Amino acid sequence: MKNSRKFIVFAVEIVISAALVGLDQWIKVLAVDNLMGKESIILIKNFIALSYAENTGAAFSAFSDSTMLLSVFTLIMLIGVAVYMFFADGRIKNICTVCIFAGGAGNLIDRFAQGYVVDYIKTLFIDFPVFNFADILVVVGVFVVIGYLIYDIIKEEKQKKKEKADGNS
Repeated sequence: MKNSRKFIVFAVEIVISAALVGLDQWIKVLAVDNLMGKESIILIKNFIALSYAENTGAAFSAFSDSTMLLSVFTLIMLIGVAVYMFFADGRIKNICTVCIFAGGAGNLIDRFAQGYVVDYIKTLFIDFPVFNFADILVVVGVFVVIGYLIYDIIKEEKQKKKEKADGNS
């Protein structure tokens, strides 16, 4: 019974991941069609704009022009995330792994199909590289799961201290 539930949850996670990847790819098509070769579109003055960019590297354009290396690394990471996704327990971990998987897959599709990742979100209030929806998914997923794991560690430590104190009474 528990294994069948695990497979159902995993299947739902894969379907949601696929939907998020589809959304990411659709937004990138819109960015190519409406932003490529054009001036930035200011969405909120001094805050955020839409601006077309092609990124051959990773975050902050690190490893630029190393598309094959990044693609292989991303594929290996996606396999690891998929395995973790299957075994992860807890809604927060499940949601985070779906975000990380979908974001990584969305950018991997770009690298395989075009040799670069399409970016289009530009911050105006800080000098920051142009990014995309897939990047947001990965970053949010990673930060929330790290926060959750830290919370879990603190909670376990408090429980151990409580049990130790109760045992000494």
